Amino acid sequence: MDEAQIIPLNDQEMWALLDRTPMGRLAVAAAGELDIFPVNYIVDESSILFRTAAGTKLVELTVNAAVAFEIDGFDETTAWSVVVKGRAARLDRQAEIDRADTLPLTPWIPTLKYTYVRVTPTSLSGRSFRRGPEPERYDV
Repeated sequence: MDEAQIIPLNDQEMWALLDRTPMGRLAVAAAGELDIFPVNYIVDESSILFRTAAGTKLVELTVNAAVAFEIDGFDETTAWSVVVKGRAARLDRQAEIDRADTLPLTPWIPTLKYTYVRVTPTSLSGRSFRRGPEPERYDV
């Protein structure tokens, strides 16, 4: 791909995309196993906040707090991807939980999800791509 077709995103552009995208993928690793979970989330104070229930995701975050979070999307002319690497932590102070309860973050499926998890970024990377037809594959 022509490098002119790949456009790095700045922090403001990445946070704008994170803020308007309702679903992402959380990548975790524990005990040598990798897992990816789709989660709906919100941006909260330059971090990612999501809700979860007891289960594999929460156990793995407890074993290894290092995570990656990815969103992507496209339209007719452009595609884009943003990756947040950081540390995940369960909200455990009641004041944090009470505040999080006021935010517009509800599960997409009919399950009770009492646990809030915050991903605090250590790095962000993002780029957009100009879409178009595939170039000629073989020189004639």
